[in-house]
Amino acid sequence: MKKKRNPILKPKPDWNWEPSLKTLRWAFTLCVFIILLVTIFIFSGIEMLLERTRMMDVTYGRVLIVIICAAASITIGSFITAVSIQLPMLPVKKLIRGMTQLANGHFEERMEFREISAMKELSDAFNSLASELQNTEMLRSDFVNNFSHEFKTPIVSIRGFARILQRSDLTEQQRQEYVGIIVEESTRLANMATNVLNLTKLEKQTILTNQQEFNLAEQLRRCILLLEKKWESKHLNVSAEFLECLISGDEELLREVWVNLLDNAIKFSPEGGDLAVCINTLDQWTEVSIRNHGPQIPPEQFKRLYDKFWQGDPSRASEGTGIGLAIVKRVVDLHGGQIDARSTPEETVFTVRLPAEG
Repeated sequence: MKKKRNPILKPKPDWNWEPSLKTLRWAFTLCVFIILLVTIFIFSGIEMLLERTRMMDVTYGRVLIVIICAAASITIGSFITAVSIQLPMLPVKKLIRGMTQLANGHFEERMEFREISAMKELSDAFNSLASELQNTEMLRSDFVNNFSHEFKTPIVSIRGFARILQRSDLTEQQRQEYVGIIVEESTRLANMATNVLNLTKLEKQTILTNQQEFNLAEQLRRCILLLEKKWESKHLNVSAEFLECLISGDEELLREVWVNLLDNAIKFSPEGGDLAVCINTLDQWTEVSIRNHGPQIPPEQFKRLYDKFWQGDPSRASEGTGIGLAIVKRVVDLHGGQIDARSTPEETVFTVRLPAEG
């Protein structure tokens, strides 16, 4: 049975350079044809010239004329070839220089082949590659900075309160309060290290090795109950009305997806707000939506939602590590699915689409 294409899914870019390659092949073929044509004219011209001098009537003259014509044709043809081949090689040399610049870390390098229409697709592909490498370098730099900051903050806090505990003039209540803060910060540090290790493991993983069929609805209910203390403390109205739904996938990894998304929805929900979870089946896809009435996500932040250690609201940095959505994105990708976020002043919705057939 042929699968229908989901109109929601974005098609993969088609990097088809066939038109440009055909144009280049015809250009080289034309150059060779012209060179051969010029060589034939030279050969014929010299032969006619020497024939008029009656050198063709002598046997040795015929041999000499062939040698002279061949030498002249090879010399002139080689010269014309050497000169004409430089024109098609110019964009190749320019491309090589650009690739060398990229290899040396100059990711701002760009190139244009406006004078050669056949090379436009090649220059567009090169510029796209350079742009992606530049963005990757920026993400790597941001990751290192954020990683250092996220790990430094709880360590500095632990050290500061540990020094305070060394004082002898503290009351028992103060000691218990400071010890509680140290425990909380050390737990945050341990969770951060665990999340980093899990994300690193997921990034190296290319296939799912523990797929099985399970009840998605039951898993979602358990995840909601797991976070009951959090949403009850904010007096949220939780709606989780959906039918039973079986799906094939890695149950443990998908559990991390729902826990992270629900935890984020609870964290950004206002006091007494609404939190809704629903399951929809769309053709070959199973769709899970988690909706809350939290603050709107600015449009410029959408492209960084799944970056490691990035948090859109710095005031809530102590409530998370900035790794949760990166893990969610990686797990969804491993399952061949998609995650989509939509935010308005009224509500924010995260939607995960997974293949219904696993």
